[in-house]
Amino acid sequence: MTGIPSDDKTKKKMTMTYDVTRIASHRGGTLEFGDSTPQGFRATAAMALEEVEFDVHPTADGAIMVHHDATLDRTTDATGAIRDLTEAQVRAATIDYGAGGHPISLAELCEIFRESAVTFRCELKPGPGGLAYPGFAPKVVAELTRCGMLHRTGFSSFLIETVDALQAASDRPCVWLVSPPVLTQLGAAGVLEVCAAHGIAEIGMNIDSATAELMTQVRAAGIHFGCWGAHDAARIDRALEMGVKVFTTDRPSLAIARRTAHQTARQMEAAQ
Repeated sequence: MTGIPSDDKTKKKMTMTYDVTRIASHRGGTLEFGDSTPQGFRATAAMALEEVEFDVHPTADGAIMVHHDATLDRTTDATGAIRDLTEAQVRAATIDYGAGGHPISLAELCEIFRESAVTFRCELKPGPGGLAYPGFAPKVVAELTRCGMLHRTGFSSFLIETVDALQAASDRPCVWLVSPPVLTQLGAAGVLEVCAAHGIAEIGMNIDSATAELMTQVRAAGIHFGCWGAHDAARIDRALEMGVKVFTTDRPSLAIARRTAHQTARQMEAAQ
């Protein structure tokens, strides 16, 4: 699971190298199965990878739905902000390029992965306008607890406010996703200052912003380093060569194949 174990959260000085770089199927493998689709999540549950990444939003009647955007407009045949729609209205949408699939609830996602070895990377997205949903983090934690999946869940968010709320609601690991504009504005030193101020034990960077030098700085501060956006062979290989803790990818089947090839090449080098 991502981050520092919950029973050792205050000990940041940990080994920052990993036997295996973890793979997270982003939105259930968007480029293979469509965006946040039931078929993509079912396929991911059977794959030889470690995590499934997904996003959650609240409905007007209190349900928690799995969907990337705050609205249905971009990736389905329906329109409207999820927070303003009922669960039934969200479910009625058909996901583009998703084999006729419809958005599912967090509880349904838990059922799909109940018998799987794949663990959760749950991202709390902001609502329309980029602001956090008030009081949403404790509700997500409560639903995962009710479904018996909280112990297999790590969280993530781009919003510091949401990271704080998640860490207050649960002792599960939480990743701060650092966007390229934030990295540009703060620089590595500023990012590490924010981590120290908010007790953040792991960050995720866009693979195109990640460098070995930056990773070294982050790890030297006792903070785990992962990447997102590794959607092609070159970017997947870069994440593997850097030895990041975990990377998210829209092409999980390709990532598994590239990791196998990478491990085989390393083994052959070691044997020579």
